[in-house]
Amino acid sequence: MPKSLYLINPRPSHPSYFGAEVFEQTGYARAQAIADLATVTVAALAPADWEVRVCEEGVETIDFDSDADYVGLTGKVIQGQRMVEVADAFRARGKTVLIGGPHASLSPGAVRDHCDVLLIGELEAIADELFADLERSCWKPEYVGDKPSLETSPLPRFELYPNDRALSGCVQTSRGCPFECEFCDVIQYLGRNQRHKTVEQIIAELDALYALGFRAIFLADDNFTVYRKRAKNLLAGLRDWNQSRPDGPVAFHTQVSIDAARDLEIMRLCGEAGLTRVFIGIETPNVESLKETGKRQNVGIDLVEQIEVFLAHGISVTGGMIVGFDHDGPDIFQRQLEFAMATPIPIFTLGALVAPAATPLFERMKASGRLIETGSETQGVWNTNILPTSMSRGELFAGLKWLGNNLYSPSNFAQRVVRMIATMGPQLGPFKTGYTPHKARPVETEAGAVIRKLFRRGEAERQMWATISKALADKPEAGPMVMNSLFSYAQVRCLYETDHYWEPEMAGAALAPPPLVAAQGLATLPRADAKQLL
Repeated sequence: MPKSLYLINPRPSHPSYFGAEVFEQTGYARAQAIADLATVTVAALAPADWEVRVCEEGVETIDFDSDADYVGLTGKVIQGQRMVEVADAFRARGKTVLIGGPHASLSPGAVRDHCDVLLIGELEAIADELFADLERSCWKPEYVGDKPSLETSPLPRFELYPNDRALSGCVQTSRGCPFECEFCDVIQYLGRNQRHKTVEQIIAELDALYALGFRAIFLADDNFTVYRKRAKNLLAGLRDWNQSRPDGPVAFHTQVSIDAARDLEIMRLCGEAGLTRVFIGIETPNVESLKETGKRQNVGIDLVEQIEVFLAHGISVTGGMIVGFDHDGPDIFQRQLEFAMATPIPIFTLGALVAPAATPLFERMKASGRLIETGSETQGVWNTNILPTSMSRGELFAGLKWLGNNLYSPSNFAQRVVRMIATMGPQLGPFKTGYTPHKARPVETEAGAVIRKLFRRGEAERQMWATISKALADKPEAGPMVMNSLFSYAQVRCLYETDHYWEPEMAGAALAPPPLVAAQGLATLPRADAKQLL
């Protein structure tokens, strides 16, 4: 009799910048910003005669009474706590539990005692062995995958996912990144040798998502444009595919490094393909901090000018922003705010520097006695597992809160949106004649309602919309870009309010002086923090 598998993507422990918890906060059914890809990929690797169910806990309730033979869990570090809770609950019911994914691969010790089968690394190369063993009910406690060719990766079983509650579909065209940013765990998990799917594989996945109704698709690469020749070939294929869609084009979004702006051909191809949004890890305007962490691609360039190149090609930018590097003193918060306000970037994913497990930064912090390992320091946006050197933890957290509330005051956010509208160039691809409407899916209609409710929160939000709408009236083709930024802003407000971080009275106020400064003017760790954390 064929076996059965229940695959679960647990909800995160905290809201995130890239989440969609704002739906529930605003009174709508739960939704995902981006559909999960891990569960549907694993489902495609299971034997064809197995019964496979997928649960996205971000939008639906886990069936703890499932009669499946096996329960599989995946997730990132922000899902780690919930992953363990769910695994323990199923094992208490007598179920055989498998755990894999990024968190399990990078921190196997955190989940080893909570599962029957631990899967480390990528699954494609070990799937046949794993499922053959499960078929015989004779499995090993641990399987270790290597870095397989993605040309053997199957078409994900997208149809198993609750697609009606996801704003964007998801396609991964490559894995790995050749850069060596000290704090990044991508290369520890997926390697520095970037591996690629064929254009034909990618088009097949796009066709499947298009048929399911998606008109926004996230290209889940860690650095989409890093190999220029390959990226240009793929972008040409995406352009041809997207411009021939019978029911309107797809808006793509992805992650790139800022050096892509130096290649105007690739910028043109991105625009022509329908790439409308990118995430760029800008991190900091502090050059010494960039050098410290190995972010060499951000050094020796004018960051604002390079960002504007993306906008000139009709591509909006979300920026990563980190504080707490060794070279960051108490002045970094004001410097980051001034930098942000000089850019056309509405949304920055602000957070403290964290040392993820298995990264060079983790090892450096551990060797220097500056690593905090009590268990939850990497779980939230506002926490860190690092003891800073140039300020106290108290200063770091106070400055982070001040910076966040100033970044996202309605007036400052509106200024950056207006700058984005003014900087935006003409659309080059399938959207070049302006917004091409398609029949909105219910979850998209609800996203619009979330935005409208944002403007009713108070006078500051109403004035924010008045400022933005006035600028938008002069360039209506920027409408989709602005709506995406506004939805992201609503999610940011949800994140800040959920974590009790929203203190609008901080906006415009001076950053309070450091609570404790040594004789040399160097911030030191307050006694209470030292007792608790060292």
